[in-house]
Amino acid sequence: MRRHRQAGLLLAAFVLATPLAALAQYPDKPLRLVVPFPPGGGTDAAARLVAAGLSTELRQQVVVENRAGAGGSIGAQAVVDAAPDGYTLFFATTGTMSINQHLYAKLRYNPKTDFTPIAMVASFPNVLVVHPALPVTSVRELIALAKERNGTMTYGSSGAGSSSHLSVVLFESMTGTKFTHVPYKGTAPAIADFVSGRIDMMIDNPTTHIPLAKAGKTRALGMSGQTRSSQMPEVPTIAEAGVPGYDVTIWYAVVGPAKLPSAIVDRLSRDLRTVMAAPRMKDGLEGLGTDPMFMAPAETVKFIDEESRKWGSVVRASGATAE
Repeated sequence: MRRHRQAGLLLAAFVLATPLAALAQYPDKPLRLVVPFPPGGGTDAAARLVAAGLSTELRQQVVVENRAGAGGSIGAQAVVDAAPDGYTLFFATTGTMSINQHLYAKLRYNPKTDFTPIAMVASFPNVLVVHPALPVTSVRELIALAKERNGTMTYGSSGAGSSSHLSVVLFESMTGTKFTHVPYKGTAPAIADFVSGRIDMMIDNPTTHIPLAKAGKTRALGMSGQTRSSQMPEVPTIAEAGVPGYDVTIWYAVVGPAKLPSAIVDRLSRDLRTVMAAPRMKDGLEGLGTDPMFMAPAETVKFIDEESRKWGSVVRASGATAE
C-alpha cells in the first residue's frame, strides 16, 4: 500500500512539473503570428515588423501566416481553434475584436471569451479626404455643403461595416449630415473610383491617401484621431476642425487563444514592450502611417471592451450587416 501511495505521489509531481518545465523552456520552436488579411496591405506590413522584432527578443522565428476572409473572422477562428501553448498568436484588429461581433449575425467566435489579450501594439487615425473638384477646403465647409446637398454627396468604403464605412457613419451622427454610401469589395477599387471623381469623399486608412493628397490627386481635410499626423502636420484633426469629440483610431493588438498560461502572457507582453519601444520599430511603422504603442494585458482588455461598446452603437446606427 505504501509503495502504491509513493508511486501516486511521484506521478502527481511529474504531471504538475511537466507544464512548468515546458514554460521554463518556452519558446523552444518557431511561433506563428496569424494575420487576418492578405499579404501586401498595411495590416500585413505592420504585423511583419512586429514579428521581426519579437523574433529577436524571443530568439525564435515568428512566422507570419495570412488567413484572410470574412472581414478577418477566418484568421480569428484559426487562433481560437489553436492550442493555448503560446505558439499561435493573432495580430488582432479593431474589426476582428470590436466591430465584427456587432456586424455578423452568426460570428463563430466571441472576442471577449475566446482570446487572451497580450498587448496593444500600434494605432493610426483614418484621414478624411475629398476629391479636388469638390468646392470645399475645410471640414466646416464640407459639413455645410453636405447639408445643402441633402444626402446626394457620395462616399466610398472598402465594404459595409469596414472602418472606412463606420468612420463616416460616426461623422454623420455627430454633424447632422447625410451622405450616400457606395460600398466596394476592397480598398483598391474604392480608391480608383475616388481618384477618378466618381465618388466625393472617403475617411480611410492614411497609407495610400496621404501620398495621393501630397500629389494633389485628393484633398485632405482632417485626421480622425486625437492628434495630427507627423506625415501631414498641417492637416488638423476632425475634432479641432469643427467636430469636437470625434475620434476614430484604428489599432492592432497581439492576442492568443483563451486560457493562455499567465507565465507566457507575461513573457510575451514584456518582450513586446521592448519591441515597440525600439527606434527601428517607430521608423518602420511611421512609414506606414502608423504609430507604435504599448498597453499591458489588463489595459488591453479594458480598451478592447470600451471600443466594442463604441462601435456597437455605431453599427446599430448604421444598420450595417454582413454575412
